[in-house]
Amino acid sequence: MTSRGARFSADVRRIAPLAWPVFIGQLAVLAFSTIDTVLVARHSPADLGAFAVGAAAYITVFVGLMGVVLAVSPVVGQLFGAGKLAAAGDELHQGFWLAMLLAVPGSALLAFPQPFLWLAHASPEMASSVRGYLLALAVSLPASLIFTVYRAFNTAVSRPKAVMALQLAGLAVKLPLSAALVFGVPALRIPEMGVTGAGLATAVAMWAQMLAGAWVLHHDRFYDRFELWGRGLHPLHWPAIRGLLRLGAPIGLAILIEVSAFSFMALFIARLGTVPVAGHQIAMNLVSLMFMLPLALANAGSTPVAQRVGAGDVADAKRLGWHAVQLGALVAAVLSTGVFLGRERVIGLYTGDAAVAAAALPLLAWLALFHVTDAIQTIAAFVLRAWRIAVVPMVIYAGTLWAVGLGGGYALAFNLAGDVPLALRGATGFWMAATLSLVLASLAMTGFMAWVLRQKT
Repeated sequence: MTSRGARFSADVRRIAPLAWPVFIGQLAVLAFSTIDTVLVARHSPADLGAFAVGAAAYITVFVGLMGVVLAVSPVVGQLFGAGKLAAAGDELHQGFWLAMLLAVPGSALLAFPQPFLWLAHASPEMASSVRGYLLALAVSLPASLIFTVYRAFNTAVSRPKAVMALQLAGLAVKLPLSAALVFGVPALRIPEMGVTGAGLATAVAMWAQMLAGAWVLHHDRFYDRFELWGRGLHPLHWPAIRGLLRLGAPIGLAILIEVSAFSFMALFIARLGTVPVAGHQIAMNLVSLMFMLPLALANAGSTPVAQRVGAGDVADAKRLGWHAVQLGALVAAVLSTGVFLGRERVIGLYTGDAAVAAAALPLLAWLALFHVTDAIQTIAAFVLRAWRIAVVPMVIYAGTLWAVGLGGGYALAFNLAGDVPLALRGATGFWMAATLSLVLASLAMTGFMAWVLRQKT
């Protein structure tokens, strides 16, 4: 093995122990949506359409706010690498304060979702179902954001198993509760609630998960070194909040752009009818499930990068970042090829409705290129965040995912030019444009990352 290959293998061995717990934990998180997709799809196609719109609205709100509080991770990672443990502990508390402040406008928007209903041109029946679902998630949002801070802190200090355990426990609560509330349990006098029941189950599971995280922070001796607790939460420190916002705001906007580019696809495709948006929801849930692996590698790769930056070992940080990108591209290529070859069977696991399956199948023609380029740009963006660089990636996302992906997809789907071939209209047009936007984003992100790392000495 060459020295370059040996270094790559060594870095893979550093990343893998951090990646697999993150991967399993993220699968548990995505399983919340997957469970609801499957249960609601089997409840009724109308509920699945409402779920697609409601999920798109919730994801748009949650991930933007989540991105802001995720600034805790690179900040704590660098402090941890530098041995400043008490300061790292204080950043955890400031992250809790920030999460609670952001939850107020976020929950209000979920409780009054008229902008999303307008974008989707939702019928009165669909709007009613979407409102019930999102009202339950408005209750869930504060717990979700607070738990995100817990997750960011533990990831930064190389303790992802503490997060994984609670995410799996949350899933254990979510699964039976969703089934009971969606379909009802007459023997227990639990009414059939459809898509609203799925939202209520999420709220219960997330509050249980958050409270369990608070218990762990209080009772696990590992955290004593960070001087977390005295009389309770550390006082809100506005300079620290502003520091988190300076990094977190562009991270949050970048994630919001990234996710809204895809969640708004569901809102626009909903205008085409229940079957097209249901097919899109299945395809999007599948690629989201696959995305958990590169996302885990992005988290695992950026953690040692931030720690080595904090320790002053720039050469090691630079090499780790590139190896994380290369590993992610390789894994994504293998995974996407396998799923593409078995796509018909995979879709059959989601639905027995022939019309919905037929709507989902052609969207997966873009799967391999979509997934590989998505993995590359995501890991590169996470590596840049480890260096506390977030503004330019946000601009890259706006120019590619919004302008090319969402804007171009809208133009194709709804034939704005008047001469779009029939095969490229509808949901297929959105997926083709989204794939092109990810290709451009991956090229721009890795190019910018190369430029940044050349400046670091």
